Amino acid sequence: MSEVQQYMLLVDNDKTAALAIAHQTAQDLESNRVTLINIVQSLGGYINDDSLKIRSRAVQYLAQVIGQLSSSFLSRQQVQVLCQFFCDRIEDGGAAGGLKTLQGMARFNKEMAAMTFRAMTKHFEDLQTRPQAERLQIVDLLHALMSQNRTALKDMGDETVIGITDLLSGEKDPRNLMIIFSILRVIMVEWDISSHAEPLFDSVFCYFPITFRPKPDDPYGITAQDLKTRLRDCIAASGQFAPFAFPQLIDKLDSTSPNVKKDVLQTIASCATSYGVTKLSNYSVTLWDSLKYEILNVQEEDLADEALVALQAIASGLSRGLTSSDQSSPLAIYLRPITKECNEQLQEPQHKQAKPAGRILSSLGRASPIALYLVVRAVIPSIIAIYQAAESISKQRALLEVIIQIFDSAIVIQGASNSPSLPKDVQNPLELFKDNFFMLASQALMSTSAEEVSFRIMAARTLLRLFSLRNYLQENEAGMIVQYLDEIMLTEDLNGRDDLKNEAIKTLVEISKIKPNLIMSITFPAFMAKLPDHSPSDQRSYLVILEGLARLSVERTISETLIRRMLSKLDLVLENDGSSAFARAILSTLYYVLSQRNLVADPSLNTYYEKIVVGLISRVVSASIGQRPTTGLNDESTLETLGRLANMVVRALDQEKQQSVGLQIYSLFADQDAFAPIPDRQDSPTVQRMTMILSTWLMAGIGRANFLPFAVPDHGKLQILLDKLVKLALIEDVPAIRNSLLRQISLVTNKLLSLEQTYHATDILWKESSGLLEARNLTENSIRVIFWISKGLVLRLAKTEEVLQRLLNLLSNDDHGLVVGRGFRLLLAPDELLSKENGATIRLLAHQRVFDYCVPKIAADFRHVEISIKPNFLIALSGILKYMPTEIVVAQIETLLPLLLQSLELKDQDVKAATIESLIFINQESPAAVEGHIPSLINRLLKSAENPNENIARVRLNALRCLGMFPGKIKDSGLIPYRYSVTRALWEVLDDPKRDVRKAAVVCRAAWLNLDEPDEEE
Repeated sequence: MSEVQQYMLLVDNDKTAALAIAHQTAQDLESNRVTLINIVQSLGGYINDDSLKIRSRAVQYLAQVIGQLSSSFLSRQQVQVLCQFFCDRIEDGGAAGGLKTLQGMARFNKEMAAMTFRAMTKHFEDLQTRPQAERLQIVDLLHALMSQNRTALKDMGDETVIGITDLLSGEKDPRNLMIIFSILRVIMVEWDISSHAEPLFDSVFCYFPITFRPKPDDPYGITAQDLKTRLRDCIAASGQFAPFAFPQLIDKLDSTSPNVKKDVLQTIASCATSYGVTKLSNYSVTLWDSLKYEILNVQEEDLADEALVALQAIASGLSRGLTSSDQSSPLAIYLRPITKECNEQLQEPQHKQAKPAGRILSSLGRASPIALYLVVRAVIPSIIAIYQAAESISKQRALLEVIIQIFDSAIVIQGASNSPSLPKDVQNPLELFKDNFFMLASQALMSTSAEEVSFRIMAARTLLRLFSLRNYLQENEAGMIVQYLDEIMLTEDLNGRDDLKNEAIKTLVEISKIKPNLIMSITFPAFMAKLPDHSPSDQRSYLVILEGLARLSVERTISETLIRRMLSKLDLVLENDGSSAFARAILSTLYYVLSQRNLVADPSLNTYYEKIVVGLISRVVSASIGQRPTTGLNDESTLETLGRLANMVVRALDQEKQQSVGLQIYSLFADQDAFAPIPDRQDSPTVQRMTMILSTWLMAGIGRANFLPFAVPDHGKLQILLDKLVKLALIEDVPAIRNSLLRQISLVTNKLLSLEQTYHATDILWKESSGLLEARNLTENSIRVIFWISKGLVLRLAKTEEVLQRLLNLLSNDDHGLVVGRGFRLLLAPDELLSKENGATIRLLAHQRVFDYCVPKIAADFRHVEISIKPNFLIALSGILKYMPTEIVVAQIETLLPLLLQSLELKDQDVKAATIESLIFINQESPAAVEGHIPSLINRLLKSAENPNENIARVRLNALRCLGMFPGKIKDSGLIPYRYSVTRALWEVLDDPKRDVRKAAVVCRAAWLNLDEPDEEE
């Protein structure tokens, strides 16, 4: 059986095998085992068969063989013969594919391209009556010719324009249209279409607007937006379309469909960008008359935005090549009626159409430097005159808003370093009015009543625009603005209203990005002078100043200066016995400033290390051992802030520096003869034990390998350290110190112990757990130790199930099971120290493992334990669910729901609140699971929503939200029987002392009142 026979048999059922046959034939041809004549002759009677299907398969075989050949294999004569062969049979399937392959070959010439094109136009005059697949083949062939043999088609002149237009008109398939629009756009841009502009335009505009909606499972991924973009490119392709496009687009603006209007506006903008000045100028004023309605009488904001884009595009198009502000230019003629209309609207700046008028001016000003010049000269004198004559502040505020919009345009044109500058013979149009703007904005900010906050905010924004415009203000004028803003920040009492101060600091922040030297020379001295050197009487005053300084530190030069001055100020405060709150506020400011910087790459990192980590910590230790007076730094809250700051710096250090910190974890940069490490002694005074807070933060900040001298795995020092920390934690009675010890225990367990060393942690855990089973050995501190060790192990998934089982066993303890139940919340709670940022080992599956192991066991044990200890299990469950990802909880809803219902009976308010939050989530994700428990849920939630003396506000609020979700999630028929009792009970909640609770009660009651009654006939 010949290869062509095999192909004919296989092609319908096994296309891969058929293609392999064609590939083998091509290889035989290239290796001279067969000739092209042999292959054509082998087609025999197939290509002359009466059946179109058989003829198509034969031609397809030849096309696929040729498709497997290299582009230079066939001679020119062979390509010529094959081209003629395929053109004669172009209506047979496969011929178009063969021609597409041929036209990409090296010896395919202009004459062959013309032959191919004429064969298409001759044989496919009825193309649109053919099946889509056949049409797509012809369109693909034409697209390939246009891509690779464009010159040949272009040389055919009008023949290709007319032929392609006639061939492709009437197409409706989106796949074909995407290619057709691309082909037509090439003709519109590159051919001389002066004699064919109207039919070409009509061939594409007949599709406008696109209303295509793809099917949800459309495999081709063609969207309506894809088609709209291609069509828009065609309509905007040539300025010769202007007489046809603009009138029809203006007519379609009368459409009631927002989508159609949006398409029209976007198309007008595209046309304005590409049509050229001469064509565009003929329609510019007419277009304004049509577009202004969409802006001045705005009905939909997005349409107004598109209309503004179109107006700006027209101005940009008319600005092309313009170098002067000639009043007779097309741009000036276009802008004249617009600025006249806007001036009229701004006579009453509070009216509805004044704001859109400002947007129009701003949009036009962004079009070009000349457009900005013409707009400013036409409207600014009038605006200033109206402002000066205005009798109300509201009128002046509205005008300031317009001025801001115009300055925004000027900043776009002139302010950025890469923006176009004004032509040499056109000056900055705003320069003439600088004194007016500076005076009116300064007076509005500084000479207006303090109650006019919104007006003064607008004035501050105006001054910022003056500052931001490139080369607009002199240095002394810019300095005056900074002084005004400093004065607002430092001296004005706004009676609790911080809007103006917030605006002032935001403005100073923007100024710091433009001219940081003004901030350092004016603002910093003014702000620092207001910070006292001791304990201030008014805490709020220095907090505002410190917050302002922190927010100003966006630039590196500013932040470095601020850090130096803050450290100097802290020294003064501590020397003058300043309060711990003030010292803590300064440290918080330093923390914020440093957190905004990339400390790893910061050249000043070593300076921060010496002054903050070494310097301040040494000061704390010296005070704790009596070498100097204790200060605000020795307060436990201040130590936490200092520790957090030191931790951030230490994390950024290189390995060598971190190792030096590792050696100082407990000596804290002090002489060990004067200050012995706390873990080595049991009788340290409280002020010295407080330094363990700093040790904990330092331990968290260094990598495991840098924790010297404990990094060597075999010498047991880590185990000894862990034993010491546990002993200290068991007897510690100061909460802050105890908490630091517990966190150190967890850090050692999770981060520092190797996997082989974790047995020591479990030994401690098992020993202590055995002790817990005997009431005489139990203490709250021992329970805390057990849970912090467990936390470290569980997060790294070390002996997880054994640890969890020991903890679950403790829930049944009659006297202390309740405390154990509350401890479960700790296991998965996020911790600032035990975090990935600090190098802790936190496995992705830790949450899933805890849930999968604990929840089924809690549910099973709960059924059998005594009633008195059931709350222990419910509290433990609540603690586990509190930090559990929602997707994990959903899978066990049926198991959880009965337990959650019983948790609502507990008196523990935190547990009750967490339970209701879980119920809210379940109702959102799986309302069907809730339907069978509606009576019980309603009763318990109503009890939780009432009685402010028994239920905290969070419980009452969550209960109302949960109740309010039932209507809409649960079938009305299941809720109607309870509507009266619910709405009646909620009547009393309307008098709740908390506003949020009352508001939630109103919303919840309305939802229940709106439930639909079933029809009586049903």
